[in-house]
Amino acid sequence: MEQTLVIIKPDGVRRKLAGRIIQRFEDRQLTIKALQIGVMPRETAKVHYAHLQDKVFFEDLLDYMTSGPVIYLVLEAENAVELVRGMVGFTDGLKAAPGTIRGDFAINKDENVIHASDCTEAAAAEIKRFFGEVPETAATA
Repeated sequence: MEQTLVIIKPDGVRRKLAGRIIQRFEDRQLTIKALQIGVMPRETAKVHYAHLQDKVFFEDLLDYMTSGPVIYLVLEAENAVELVRGMVGFTDGLKAAPGTIRGDFAINKDENVIHASDCTEAAAAEIKRFFGEVPETAATA
């Protein structure tokens, strides 16, 4: 089994989309291994988005991600990263396909409702960043 990290971003929480988004993951047989809610600390956001620090929008991104509560999820399934990335859709919500989470819920490029790990290495690092350690998988439980 593989794990991945999902963050329902402040606009998704503010717009009360969390239940609908989580239901989509459960409908696809992804298992919720861990869940927490909180406001992302600015220093954590800087680390999480360090790969974008040279972009002109970096400070706006930090302001957005720390503007309100987010929901962190560790999801587990066979090929979880690929499955979730397909469900989430293209980063620019205006270009995301209908039927994807961003295609259905994002209202612009900047507020795209959700983050999902882009590879297994990133998933492991992100899970550790937000949960302290990777929750046990079904294979090791």
